[in-house]
Amino acid sequence: MILEYIRYRIPRHRSDEFEAAYGQAAKSLTESPECLDFELSRGVESPEIYVLRIRWESLDGHLDGFRKSALFQAFIAQVGSYVDSIEEMCHYAPTEVVGVGAGTPRPPTLYEWAGGQEAFERLFARFYETVTEDELLSPLFAGMNPAHAHHVAMWVGEVFGGPAAYTELRGGYENMLAHHLGKAITEQQRRRWVSLLVDAADHVGLPGDPEFRAAFMSYLEWGTRLAVANSQADATPIQHAPVPRWGWGVAPPWSP
Repeated sequence: MILEYIRYRIPRHRSDEFEAAYGQAAKSLTESPECLDFELSRGVESPEIYVLRIRWESLDGHLDGFRKSALFQAFIAQVGSYVDSIEEMCHYAPTEVVGVGAGTPRPPTLYEWAGGQEAFERLFARFYETVTEDELLSPLFAGMNPAHAHHVAMWVGEVFGGPAAYTELRGGYENMLAHHLGKAITEQQRRRWVSLLVDAADHVGLPGDPEFRAAFMSYLEWGTRLAVANSQADATPIQHAPVPRWGWGVAPPWSP
């Protein structure tokens, strides 16, 4: 990735026409496969100064891709009259010094959105009440540890962005894997497990917004399908891995 910065000095009486010209030229950048994003900023202390930042996928992508394309011709047709107003035009490569300030808003984790650990404790307490009464699933949980629901709540809480309690207190991924080895879980049992957990989520009032439920369901599908595969007699599961961390994916929480 390469950053290009172009600094213009535009007389104040021409600022409106300059911004309008770039509004048209922006269409070429938007359509360019070599352009990742761009932004035109205006000076606060010196309003006659404009800086255009363009993030290109590579230097060659800019110079040999965009610059030699018809899109560049359309771009320069809009802003070419301002070339004499350029004071600087340079490319920069990012360094490893990066970060996000505390003032940058972030979406809540799935753990926070669900209601924290108390919500997952309620969820799995309810879920395992129904599991022990289900003829298809109850054989899998015969002799279940009375603390099993609590342990699974810790696991899912950690997966969804909560404290790493399962890793610290229960042994993390390796311990969870051990609980599935040799169980020979069937596809029918997997589907029943998911169905009952969704019912339990509704019963205890986990958030019902589509964004949360999409992320929730995607983890259930991913996790249970791995559990089925790892439980078979001929399975060769990965023996050591971190606890997965699940996020919103392409559907972050909506706020007005």
